[in-house]
Amino acid sequence: MIKRRTTLKLATSALAVPALGITGARAADTVKMIDDVELSGPGVTSGSMWKNGVDMAIKEINAGGGILGRQIEVSHQDNQSQAQIAKAVATKAIDDEPYVILGPIFSGDVNVSSAVAETAETPMFMGGEAANLTQQGKKYLFRSSLSQSAAMPKVANYMQKVGIKSVVIVWISNDFGKGGHDTMLKELNARGIKVLADIPTEPGQMDYTSVVVNAVKAGADAIFSYKNEEESARFLIALRKYGYDKPVIGETVLVSQRVIELAGTAANGARGHVGLTVDAPNPLVLAFGAKFKAIYGYASDHNGIKGYTSIYLIKAVTEKLGKFDRKALAAAIHGGSFSAKQYPGLLLDVAFDAAGDLDRESYLVEVRDGKQVITETLPPLGKV
Repeated sequence: MIKRRTTLKLATSALAVPALGITGARAADTVKMIDDVELSGPGVTSGSMWKNGVDMAIKEINAGGGILGRQIEVSHQDNQSQAQIAKAVATKAIDDEPYVILGPIFSGDVNVSSAVAETAETPMFMGGEAANLTQQGKKYLFRSSLSQSAAMPKVANYMQKVGIKSVVIVWISNDFGKGGHDTMLKELNARGIKVLADIPTEPGQMDYTSVVVNAVKAGADAIFSYKNEEESARFLIALRKYGYDKPVIGETVLVSQRVIELAGTAANGARGHVGLTVDAPNPLVLAFGAKFKAIYGYASDHNGIKGYTSIYLIKAVTEKLGKFDRKALAAAIHGGSFSAKQYPGLLLDVAFDAAGDLDRESYLVEVRDGKQVITETLPPLGKV
């Protein structure tokens, strides 16, 4: 194995969370993973959920004998929701020659850190959803959720199905938001749904009064909202204070558990497509949700599921290979299909294409009385 060394040092302000259940130097009977994750800054909600899902899976796997007899050693490194620190974390991680890198969650953080992992030929299992992340020909980058390219057609199909002919798009001006905005525009145009107003908002924005006024003034049949958790909650609260009563539709985040908690009753009535939810009508997913809540005292969102299933995917493919080999791991995932019946920790059947994008069933939901209520189960795109 070729040793890889770099001179770039991790920013001293980044938080390093000790490895789970293992202390001291790396032993020969462990497999090392490094988690490049948002544990502070704007991404702390998503990153903390992801970390908890990762820790939960690793604890279960280690208790069951690990992977091929090796215990998993994970080091959670806080990238502070900053792209330059995410890149520094990934660069420093390569010095330790991990089997895989986990995270980041924010698409902008993924974009810069995945280039480091690609050069080092180290598989990266990330939580980012921006469409462009897997459109750059990278061989070592894998999604833990549906991409915007897979999710937005399902949202647009739903709008067309319920007779929505015009929308206002309110989106967050970051890599995540721009990717969703551009992909959704394409899907709406393909279905003849008119965009009457296109309103960008800022990360961390607190006041949505003018945004709401302009959105309502457009007179569209519905609003499509695409922002991060805190911003989505603030927007919903502002909408309800204004008295808006037309459909508010989103994708994953808008109807996520964290947004429901932050927005309170203002989240009721919000609709959306979700790739993952603990309320899915699936016994494996429901059991995961119950265990997560018992351990952490609150319900998991999609990020917790993403972290959990990423670890189990790594375990499943490694044991199928019968060896620890980074290149072989990446090659086996591309074009592979993995059954939850054979590998229960995956929770749902999943298939990967040559770009590292995944395909699996997903759900339409509506928030009612502070809970996600699934209104329809949608098949994988490959089975439509």
